[in-house]
Amino acid sequence: MKVYLLGAGPGDPGLLTLKARDILETADVIVYDALASTELLSLAKPSAEIIYVGKIADQHALPQQEINALLVKKAREKGVVARLKGGDPYIFGRGAEEALVLKEANIPFEEVPGISSTIAAPAYAGIPLTYREHCSAVTLITGHEDPNKNSSAINWQALATSRATLVFVMGMKNLEHICTNLMQAGLDKTTPAAIIYRGTTAKQRTLIATLATLAKEAACQNFSNPSVIVIGQVVQLAPTLNWFEQQALFGKSIVVTRAREQASDLVRLLQDKGAEVIQCPTIAIKPLQSQENLHTCLQNIAAYNWLIFTSSNSVKIFFAEMAKLHFDARNLHGLKICAIGPGTQNALQNYGLYTDLLPERFVAESVIEAFVKHVGQDLSACKILLPRASVARDVLPERLTKLGATVQVVPIYTTEACATGQAEITERLKNGNINCISFTSTSTVHNFFKLVDPALLHEHPEVQLAAIGPITAKTLATYGLNCHIQPANYTIPDLAQAIITHLTSI
Repeated sequence: MKVYLLGAGPGDPGLLTLKARDILETADVIVYDALASTELLSLAKPSAEIIYVGKIADQHALPQQEINALLVKKAREKGVVARLKGGDPYIFGRGAEEALVLKEANIPFEEVPGISSTIAAPAYAGIPLTYREHCSAVTLITGHEDPNKNSSAINWQALATSRATLVFVMGMKNLEHICTNLMQAGLDKTTPAAIIYRGTTAKQRTLIATLATLAKEAACQNFSNPSVIVIGQVVQLAPTLNWFEQQALFGKSIVVTRAREQASDLVRLLQDKGAEVIQCPTIAIKPLQSQENLHTCLQNIAAYNWLIFTSSNSVKIFFAEMAKLHFDARNLHGLKICAIGPGTQNALQNYGLYTDLLPERFVAESVIEAFVKHVGQDLSACKILLPRASVARDVLPERLTKLGATVQVVPIYTTEACATGQAEITERLKNGNINCISFTSTSTVHNFFKLVDPALLHEHPEVQLAAIGPITAKTLATYGLNCHIQPANYTIPDLAQAIITHLTSI
């Protein structure tokens, strides 16, 4: 029984600490806030209970007292609770209040610091909070004060004369009050000032103004919470140092339909260029419950002289089943290995195995060409084991068999439809808030259109569709849709680069 008060960081999921990641992966219950990236929830184990208690200004899914009671209840019922809070729990996060309740209830707890938006949002906007030529101090201030109360808990005179960088959080409702008080206390009205909305995320927006004009400009440009307000000479550096908003795909929203187990590389490549990536996994990879056929083949592995792997999924499941039999790479001695695609090749290298054959193109037809070039027109000496998905194109085994090979096809996993993200994607399409949708297989296309009406894409032809290869592009055509983006090489890195190149050119 223990509660971890975890700092989720400011929004960019890559800023989560390693310790927080490890706790999320093992927690029995995850209780999360509105400002914690939902992408972090993918770290949860399948059996974890996930509870939303989101709170932003004037909008509370659950009052604080009820959150406190919930933490106590779940810790006693379930064991390990991860309380995931945006930023850092102890910096304007009410984490201390929750810790005191846990202490009173005799429930062990631990606070795991997170990167606060007070430092991360300015950094992503190109604003260093300290800079030797401008200031050597930083003051963090809440923006929640009621402007109508008799007296302020904030010493405005001290702030105005401190020459420190001033950082206000959740202060948009009181922005005019903040600026007025600082100017009345003597801070020069021309002092540079900035607002960073949803800092470190693809929705980040930055406003640069002066203390005198900040409130008016913010109203004109519809800035709201969650925002960080920065006042001080360091704001002058923003136009030069703002690296985040200058990225190639900044402001672009891209849907990734690949199975969550496989999507990390594509997501990372797109996020590294500033894109907002919306994960909508349309398929889930599920190993077959019975692997009896594969076990039989493994026990008679000497009967084969070739192994063909068509995906990294087949590699991982194949070796997991080998381990169940207490087999390892030594049992594959003498077999030659063919892999379709560098991702599959890399997965094999994780097990200390290198491929003997890698087709130039990553489709079944190219595998046939590679075999003919490597072995010859007569493949009668080839005894091939092909572990793969239960539903797959039969082009490869059929053509290898016609050339004389003996091919043993062994289904070892299925791809099942997954409905994650359906409502968000539909709403975004209706509102014109998606720039591109990527597809990495025929099954991702079919399953996506089981979730989302293809008529929406006909109504929004500005949405660019990306396919990893010609077969996936042809599947899009069966829905009456054009493929706008297709890489020359059918790999995830090439697909990502094709998306980047295309979206930055239109």
